[in-house]
Amino acid sequence: MNSVTLCPTTMPDANNNPSPSVLRAFDFPSRTRLVFGAGSAGRVGEFAGETGAKNVLLVTDAGIVTSGHAGRVRASLEAAGLRVTLFDKARENPTTKCVEDCVLVARAAGIDCIVGLGGGSSMDTAKGCNFILTNGGQMKDYWGVGKAMKPMLPFIAIPTTAGTGSEMQSAALIADEITHQKMACLDPNCAARMAILDPTLTLSQPPRVTACTGIDAIAHAVESAVTTKRNELSQKISSEAFKLLVAGFPVVMSEPGNLAARSQMQLGAAYAGAAIENSMLGAAHAAANPLTAQFGIAHGHAVGLMLPQVVRFNSEDAEISELYSRLAAIAGFEATPKALAAQLESFLTLTRLPTSLEAAGVKRDSLPMLAEEAARQWTAGFNPRPITAKDFLQLYSAAFD
Repeated sequence: MNSVTLCPTTMPDANNNPSPSVLRAFDFPSRTRLVFGAGSAGRVGEFAGETGAKNVLLVTDAGIVTSGHAGRVRASLEAAGLRVTLFDKARENPTTKCVEDCVLVARAAGIDCIVGLGGGSSMDTAKGCNFILTNGGQMKDYWGVGKAMKPMLPFIAIPTTAGTGSEMQSAALIADEITHQKMACLDPNCAARMAILDPTLTLSQPPRVTACTGIDAIAHAVESAVTTKRNELSQKISSEAFKLLVAGFPVVMSEPGNLAARSQMQLGAAYAGAAIENSMLGAAHAAANPLTAQFGIAHGHAVGLMLPQVVRFNSEDAEISELYSRLAAIAGFEATPKALAAQLESFLTLTRLPTSLEAAGVKRDSLPMLAEEAARQWTAGFNPRPITAKDFLQLYSAAFD
């Protein structure tokens, strides 16, 4: 990942007035072409053809096939004269086994382009397949940053949810089939050549998926705004993402057919994904991963349970408190971290999901184990305030009841 340094923008003037605050140096790559608009998924054949592809692997899940989205995407690809092979076995929190199954199908078909259609799980499966198909080995070989030595096949991402922002990120999150350890495999080669955002595809989301992915997207905007890797451009994108998401989320929860709100959510999620790509995530995601691995709590729900507590923890740092206050003000809330945390809790209440760890099925005696696991998560290292297992135990305890 690109390093972040600090540099002053000006020196004090002749009257010795203080200089403006320092700006963080950054290198902000834009690897993914972003196409947004209702009906834009119908152009995927045209876009895939532009890559020179002849033989496309369409990676999705059974639910997307049942909804008819996979059939429409396939029809667009075939109308462009492309051969299509379907892999519809992607599953939530994809594992190494899921990726290996996808690779077998891809190899047998001799594909030269991959289209990922669905939520983050479909896109992560597609990315994982791309790693192994082009560079060989196993997923664990790519755990970390920049481990792919060879170019990858063109990849087009078409999200049907508004949550992960995976379409804008050069990372595949794959869980070990045996240990359930999530491996973050980051490499610029695995970024999508293009992300097609068609908000009509999100209209078919079940309420629970809308809720969990929406909360996840909101958390991405909040966390990416304050991490240690934040920079001026990533913060602007995080802020715009948050503004879109908090406007759209209450509406999609009460009016699931509202296309304008669905559009706000999908674009906001993509913006948040772009911010993550350049600033990473923090302690809320570190705390969420063990909850998913150990108790099967959906990722977005787990993040939503922990994020308000993390905001309160981080806001003890004066600089971060100010950043949270600005974020709250941009969204039209009272400009305080306390108000921001309260609003985040209210969003979780809108989902009608359990609002405490106890109600979600977590056992109190498991909290120390969860805290140790959370402290070992990669994203914990980007939290703006240093955080230890002892701190995570306090956060879990606060979220328990």
